[in-house]
Amino acid sequence: MSKQPTNIRTQLVEYLKELRLPTMRNCYEDEAQRAQQETLSYEQYLFELAGRECEARRQHRVERFLRESRLPIDKSLDAFDMKRLPRKVAQQVRTLLDGSFLERRENVLAFGKPGSGKTHLLCALGQELIRAGQRIYFTPTALLVQDLLRAKQELKLARLLKRLAKYDALILDDIGYVQHNRDEMEVLFTLLAERYERGSVMLTSNLPFSKWERIFKDPMTTAAAIDRLVHHSIIVELNIQSYRVQAAKNKEKKSA
Repeated sequence: MSKQPTNIRTQLVEYLKELRLPTMRNCYEDEAQRAQQETLSYEQYLFELAGRECEARRQHRVERFLRESRLPIDKSLDAFDMKRLPRKVAQQVRTLLDGSFLERRENVLAFGKPGSGKTHLLCALGQELIRAGQRIYFTPTALLVQDLLRAKQELKLARLLKRLAKYDALILDDIGYVQHNRDEMEVLFTLLAERYERGSVMLTSNLPFSKWERIFKDPMTTAAAIDRLVHHSIIVELNIQSYRVQAAKNKEKKSA
């Protein structure tokens, strides 16, 4: 004697729970009705269900990656004024959006004066890369250095470096503002050396390389750090006026 349809539905829900397919569990009846109306084949019906499940999982993964990235969500690509960028930089941004530099373990080094949009640009890139399935981690360099130093003092530096290694790119913001002592310089260099040819670094700096000795103190360490960053890198130079200065000028013109 065959089972009643209600028993089949109950058992199917249990199977989908056990298989951890929540989207299919929630929508299989609606899709079944649509399949009947549109005379879809069994394969087409299953294809639609599987597609809904995969899309939901992709969306949940993106949401999770965005949360753990610590990226400021307001610094998005939609909120960035691409018209301010020189043509060369705009072309670089379009190229970077395809994410292939992550596969090549290349770095992205953004230089420019304060207010030129370096941080916003890299954060916007980071968000788009996450939506494409990559894992990105954003941090002000000063805070990361303190985390690294604390981990070293607690004999947990290797563990922290391993945790950071799971990200396809680290966005280190404002490296030029950090004035390290020797211990801080050493842990930052250790991180850069650890990621060399293993994972991408995306950083912003208001200091050109010629002034990086202020950061690393020691000339040899400075040269070694620059060498590791530049060897496989894309350098983005935002030689444009501060957007804050430009906004103030525009406001002044309007009030005149």
